[in-house]
Amino acid sequence: MIRALVMTALLAALGACNDNATGKAWYQQGDATYDALRTASDACKARGGEFRVKRGGDPTVLGDYECAGAKGS
Repeated sequence: MIRALVMTALLAALGACNDNATGKAWYQQGDATYDALRTASDACKARGGEFRVKRGGDPTVLGDYECAGAKGS
């Protein structure tokens, strides 16, 4: 019984790392380098959106940016 509880707790802890719709953990989003930000910003603008950091986001993490107001999002 204790073994099952430990496994459940472990799986719950590992599942907490996966917190976004793409199924990637925060550390798999990549760094917000100049080139990555430029590419994402251009793609967002092409869709009519505004590329910006999410509220409370870390500007050094690419996954913490959003394309607000884009068509089809």
